[in-house]
This record gives sequence, C-alpha cells and structure tokens, in this order.
Amino acid sequence: MRIRKFAASLGASVPALPLLLAAQGAAFAQAADPLTATARDAENELRQTFVNLQFEDFGPAPVKGPIYQATAGGRIIYYAPDSEHLLFAEIYDRNGQNLTALAQNAASAKKLAGIDIDKALAIGPAGAPTVVEFTDPDCPYCRALDRFWAAKAAEGKPVRRLIFFVSGIHAEAAAKAEHVLCSPDKEAAFKAIYAGAAPTPLRTCAEGKARVEAHAGIVGKTGITGTPTLIADGQMISGFRQAEIEAFLDGKKALANAGR
Repeated sequence: MRIRKFAASLGASVPALPLLLAAQGAAFAQAADPLTATARDAENELRQTFVNLQFEDFGPAPVKGPIYQATAGGRIIYYAPDSEHLLFAEIYDRNGQNLTALAQNAASAKKLAGIDIDKALAIGPAGAPTVVEFTDPDCPYCRALDRFWAAKAAEGKPVRRLIFFVSGIHAEAAAKAEHVLCSPDKEAAFKAIYAGAAPTPLRTCAEGKARVEAHAGIVGKTGITGTPTLIADGQMISGFRQAEIEAFLDGKKALANAGR
C-alpha cells in the first residue's frame, strides 16, 4: 500500500518537472546575460549615435546617481556622490564637441580676466605668441619647461612668457623670485635660477618683494594650485603637457605662415 501511494505521488509530480527545469533554464539564461533590457537599449543607442567608433564590449559602470562638475587645480573634474566616485574625464556630445574643453576654456577666460598682466615678468620677444605662465623656481617640471621653451626658440618658435611666481609651495621660492625681480637683467637671472644656479646672497629689494607679494595675490585670486600652469590662447594647460604646448605652437606657426 505504501509503495502504491509513493508511486502515485511520484507520478503526480512528474508532469511538473519540465516546468521546473524550464524556469531554472530561464533563470540561468538571465544570469548569463548581465545586461537588462534597459542596458541593451542604451548599448544600441550608443552604437547608433557614435557610428564612427568601434565598441568591443558594453556593461554597467560603477558610477551611480547624478554627476556634478567642479574645477580643481585648473582642471575640470566630475563627482558622483551616490557612489563616491571622482572622474578625471572628457565629455563629448553626439556631434563630437568636447564639452569639458569648453568648460575648461570658459574657466580659463574667467581667470585670465582677473589677472593684471602689467605685474608679470615678461620674457621673450615682444612679437612672439604670448603665454601666461605660473611657475615656481624650485619646481622641477617648471625648470624642464624652461628648457623646452629654449629648445623651441632655437627651432624658430619663440614665445613671450608673462611670468607670475608661485611662492607658496617651496620654502625658498619667494626668495628666489625676489632675487630675479631685483636683478638688473631679470631674464638672465631667471634663466640662471632655472638652470640650477644658487647665488649667494640672493638679491633683495623693496620693489621685488612687493612684486612677489602681488604675484601671490594674483595666484590666490585665480585659484592656481600647481606649477607649471599655462594660459595659452585662452586655454589653461595644467602641468608640463608637451603635446598640448606643441599643438599651440604649431597652430601659431601655421597662422604666421598663412599671413605671409
């Protein structure tokens, strides 16, 4: 009797077995495909909008929630508070326009408007393309940039540098800046300091000290926190980014040749 009841109960459960396996198969298939329908739609839209790019894979990003834009050290950055992510990235619209660069240039123009150019130390020929340069005498990248400018001048690509000293990073930066600004030949003194010279004693004077303080005020007003920082054609270049500087020089050279 017990055997018959067991067989009957087993027989009753057998028709449900294919349904159970089908449900499990669907669950496994869903697990194998991590993209939801919404994600699939997003992938299709991406491929249809940016047809010139080849995408190898597509999946969810770790960034969650709204993303906000900020400026730090002359650079545009993005922050996602929900997932606590900081993004150093560039944003393009569907037409290929770099929206990050536009925001960067707008911020640079705003900073440039607050700079009193008359307080800068001018180095280089008056007719050359002009760059505003925030620099520190003890910054190794600033010294490398100075060597770069010298090499470019030798190639026939000189620039006129409007120098503002950043004196709040290294201990002796203010004293060395004052030495340069107090020297009879300021450009020669600048080049010597940036070549590694350590004159003793360093020159001091009331005018030089006042200009160093004026530079510090301009640096604070513009929010410059790193060196070197350049403003070239309204574009801010944070750090010694040689490719961006080369592009600026090549563009100026092309314009000069076209005007001949």
